[in-house]
Amino acid sequence: MPHTFGVDLRGIIDLLSHHLYSSPRVYARELLQNAVDAITARRALQPDAPGEVAIEPIEPGASGALRITDTGIGLTEREVHDLLSTLGRTSKRDELGFARQGFLGQFGVGLLSAFLVAERVRLVSRSARGGPAVRWTADATGEYEVEVLDDAAGAGVPVGTTIELAPRRDAEHWLERDVVRALVVEYGELLPVRVAVAGEVVTADAPPWAEDALGYGERVLGVRPFDAIPVEVPAVGLTGVAYVLPGGVHPGARQSHRVYLKRMLVGDAIEGLLPEWAYFVRCVVDSSALRPTASRESLYQDETLLAVREELGRQVRDWLVRLDATSPDRTAALLDAHHLGIKSLARVDDEMLRLVERWLPFETTDGGQSLRQFRRRHGAVAYVADVDEFRQLAPVAHAQGMGLLNAGYAYDAEIMDRLVALDGPAAARRVAPTEVLAALGDPEPAVEQALRDRLRLAADVLERHDCEAVPRDFDPGSLPALLVTNVEGERRRDAEQVGEQADPLWAELLGSLVSDGSGAAQRLVLNCRNPLVRRLAGLDDPALVELTVESLYVHALLQARRPMRPKDTAALNRSYLELLDRAVGGHA
Repeated sequence: MPHTFGVDLRGIIDLLSHHLYSSPRVYARELLQNAVDAITARRALQPDAPGEVAIEPIEPGASGALRITDTGIGLTEREVHDLLSTLGRTSKRDELGFARQGFLGQFGVGLLSAFLVAERVRLVSRSARGGPAVRWTADATGEYEVEVLDDAAGAGVPVGTTIELAPRRDAEHWLERDVVRALVVEYGELLPVRVAVAGEVVTADAPPWAEDALGYGERVLGVRPFDAIPVEVPAVGLTGVAYVLPGGVHPGARQSHRVYLKRMLVGDAIEGLLPEWAYFVRCVVDSSALRPTASRESLYQDETLLAVREELGRQVRDWLVRLDATSPDRTAALLDAHHLGIKSLARVDDEMLRLVERWLPFETTDGGQSLRQFRRRHGAVAYVADVDEFRQLAPVAHAQGMGLLNAGYAYDAEIMDRLVALDGPAAARRVAPTEVLAALGDPEPAVEQALRDRLRLAADVLERHDCEAVPRDFDPGSLPALLVTNVEGERRRDAEQVGEQADPLWAELLGSLVSDGSGAAQRLVLNCRNPLVRRLAGLDDPALVELTVESLYVHALLQARRPMRPKDTAALNRSYLELLDRAVGGHA
């Protein structure tokens, strides 16, 4: 007689399809999983039992049902009632006499996933424990029937289970041969049992990466890997390969690893398997102890996964160290492609720091050089931690014979700090722009005096831009001026700007933190070797002096690539238009 499910089956199917599983395609994985678990259970009773799964899909354009047969343990009548009609019950539970460690399934919803693509499901099974064959038939309305087959009807039913899926309307394509074969290969090509689709065996005796790791990596990743690193974590039964990508990976790209659980695919976009710094590595691994989520499409972020992440990160790091010791050319190529990830690791790992020190090129006043080359030539690493500041100061420092390194990119300054922590304060030091200024020569006394006289005429312009002008004599002569930040003066200016908008008590507190002698926030360093600056020293027209000084200030500001304030933009427009007006008027 008909029996009714204890739940609203249509509601459960909606829950599975919209909130648990990402696609109806997972039905193939769930059926494969149930079949493999049934074989595992039977082999616990009968170690020499066969392990085969045969799938007969629907031929394209034909009607009928998909059929999947396994040589597993089968079900008794009581188990059919207990396990196939109650959500969450599973034949792998301990009360039925089997330890859970050897099974793929955990949540007891596998067979229900068949209703994602099927209108009706029929199961015929005979238990290895004995008893008659049983037939269970259910439909998507929530009704099912159980029949115990008599000797005549059940005479040809072997030990194991056969499931037939009659397709839902508009879901027929999920049960056709080409789609079914693709799904079975994707999810189950590594399964330790013989799986055949329409008579074609699709499983292999060993993981494909065991024979040709690089070739398999190219097939999975779509690009030939830089290298393949064998990885193993025995504590969780994990084996596999970590593939180093050849390049073109953004550090912010999401890690996507291919993970199998007991040889069944969990997913090919699994995150969290490696530390963030290893963004240039993709793993293909199989594990027996990592925990999948209920959908079995991702992994629980638990302590086990954290331990695996740390261990796999250590193995990738060890590979980097070995590569550095055995193949300098490949090490240089790897650093060129993936320097950000390796620099990130060098911040906390001494051996990676030494690798970066030996091989990673930095931008310097002597051209691209490694830290080791730079230290060999200049001793301590003198660096600036701002790219624009380096590009402004580099020509001047080089002309004065100063070695300067650009540490303005990601992780560079932290690497310098790490270098100091390991090798002492003499290893690296941050250079302030004023230090470069101090190395510049004094101009001829007559030129300096004349220039200072003219600068007094432009005092209002300099004050308007919170700037003081300093004459110096330096190479290259083609550079008319440098704009250098005065740290104390800039701090005073910021405090004044905040104080203008704050209450009196807070403004007074800010003012007490800044010394009165901080000076202007910026210094305009005029190069007395530059022809334009020397002509400035000979000007008599006060208006033209102001215009020239403001133009030099704006030019230096642009050279320094600093953000322009509204008054800077106004100065740029004013100086340009006035110079243009004088030029046109002068030719009139």
